Amino acid sequence: MTVKKLRLGFPKGSLQESTIELFKKAGIRINVSSRSYFPTCSDEEIEVMLVRSQEMAKYVQDGVFDAGLTGFDWICETNAKVKEVCELRYAKSGFRPVRWVLAVPEASKIKSVKDLQGKRIATELLNYTKKYFAKNKVKANIEFSWGATEAKAGKLVDAIVELTETGSSLRANHLRIVEEILTSTTRLIANNSSWKDSWKREKIENLAILLQGALNAEGMVGLKMNIPFKKLPEVEKILPALRKPTISNLSDGNWIALEVIIEENIVKRVIPALKRAGAEGIIEYPLNKIIY
Repeated sequence: MTVKKLRLGFPKGSLQESTIELFKKAGIRINVSSRSYFPTCSDEEIEVMLVRSQEMAKYVQDGVFDAGLTGFDWICETNAKVKEVCELRYAKSGFRPVRWVLAVPEASKIKSVKDLQGKRIATELLNYTKKYFAKNKVKANIEFSWGATEAKAGKLVDAIVELTETGSSLRANHLRIVEEILTSTTRLIANNSSWKDSWKREKIENLAILLQGALNAEGMVGLKMNIPFKKLPEVEKILPALRKPTISNLSDGNWIALEVIIEENIVKRVIPALKRAGAEGIIEYPLNKIIY
């Protein structure tokens, strides 16, 4: 019997490792060989190929892939006609959105995009930058940058439009942000025809649920404990629960079992307070997914 396959475009490059980790938490293992563009997948119904994020949306639009993961910025840049299934708020080094910014050397007199009339700008986000300048009624020479964009500012060009997460690289290169032109997060996208296929749509929707669940669980842990029933009001004040805690009666009518999900970064403060409030048998456990 032939196994149905969902053709999935997987981001190669800066997003690759963080996406592999996200899939792992979602319960899907992607194994990448250093010399192959075709990783193996623990889900036999998913066929994976590595493609750079910049190209992903067009390939999904054209039906080369049924679905793929790419940045919102590259959907805008290519003007691809795809179905945006869900937002996945993660990036190369964290969970904040990435930003495309207009930047100039620290000593530059340029204060806004209006000051770049007739100037030269380098960027990899060529089409979107041209639209941004046109919207602001600024005519400038906007050229595609093949790399080392930050080094060009003040030397080869008057300004750059560059991608940043924290701004640290720009500061290290003595550049100043003038304006933010686009905020971007990762998106799971689908080909419009594939989205109309009931089997493929359900498969893509299932993938979205699992990936979002894995992201929801990031930085969260579960706590279980037993407490005297009379101490419940005191314990509830200590716990900043994601939802109301789950409470179960124990065979000893004077005691209850309590379970809750909290942020991992406050556990070191919460557990000692719970112990002092009378909780016993406190167990902390990791979470892979939280499905709302």
